Amino acid sequence: MGDLLKRSVALAVLLAAVGPMGAAGPLAPAEAMADGAPKLETLLETDTTNLGQTLAYPESGAPRITAVIVTLEPGQETGRHRHAVPLFGHVLAGEVTIDYGARGTKTYRAGDAFMEAIDTWHNGRNTGADTLRILAVFMGAEGAADVERPWGRVRPREPG
Repeated sequence: MGDLLKRSVALAVLLAAVGPMGAAGPLAPAEAMADGAPKLETLLETDTTNLGQTLAYPESGAPRITAVIVTLEPGQETGRHRHAVPLFGHVLAGEVTIDYGARGTKTYRAGDAFMEAIDTWHNGRNTGADTLRILAVFMGAEGAADVERPWGRVRPREPG
């Protein structure tokens, strides 16, 4: 993978996870400057997906990072889909259970971070009592679909 794509991915994940906020909220000037650097909390450091697959980035096309918030009401499902590109997920609120069929299920709650399975059909369901919100950061490339449904490839809807 090219250095530009590696740097873009690392920066996108850092900005999506921390941005102008610290992990516990806005950085107060005293906190941010206490030792000369902002406080950072690692949400996830891995080279595999949540199913143990080695991470692999798209090899063709210009790098494209897309960050979206997925919102599901209690009992609502994502529908069966898969991702051909790496996807970093951070549960902001609620609880999700992801069903990977014969590969089992995984449950994540507010504060949990994960790398989603690649090229594996799955369905997410809000199994909590409250609204589920997940920050999803797709680490793709121009021409690569972020999401594939049984009926075709799709990208998250553009804002605006």
